[in-house]
Amino acid sequence: MKYLIAGLGNMGAEYDGTRHNVGFEVIDKLAKEFDVEFKHEQLGDVGKFRHKGRTFVLLKPSTYMNRSGKSVRYWLTKQKIQKQNLLVIVDDLNLEFGKMRLRNKGSDGGHNGLKDIQQYIGSGYSRLRIGIGGEFGRGRQVDFVLGKWEKKEEAELPVIIDKATSVAKAFGSLKLEHLKNQFSV
Repeated sequence: MKYLIAGLGNMGAEYDGTRHNVGFEVIDKLAKEFDVEFKHEQLGDVGKFRHKGRTFVLLKPSTYMNRSGKSVRYWLTKQKIQKQNLLVIVDDLNLEFGKMRLRNKGSDGGHNGLKDIQQYIGSGYSRLRIGIGGEFGRGRQVDFVLGKWEKKEEAELPVIIDKATSVAKAFGSLKLEHLKNQFSV
């Protein structure tokens, strides 16, 4: 069995360490854990690893967050991966910092990356939303999302990233309901 784990974010040093790139951070942690080397290929940085008899394809789309759908569709097709074996990892400002939510259906929740993916492949894929909080003033949403983590958040982030990587690894072997219960997501 093959699985596509797509962490959403924006390419470029100016976006490193921002709230919007938490999906990339989870993918990077998985890559480090399994000694994966990324190759810059069509529409993204891609790498593979095997875990518990399954193949995981890691994807960091190079299309920018709001245009992730084209990259996700391309890699699903190229790797011949079924949509139900797709896990998209994304930031969510509607969840408090550190809280996670795992679903295999539902709306885009106002997230432009998920909205674009749904335009390209429809619904029926899993998504892991990682809460970044919503502590910003009126009209400051973009600055907040593209802003760097606060010191307190940065200190707590490794535990959050570890939990998200555990969910991603287990995605290939557990049913969604078991995943939700085991990891409280």
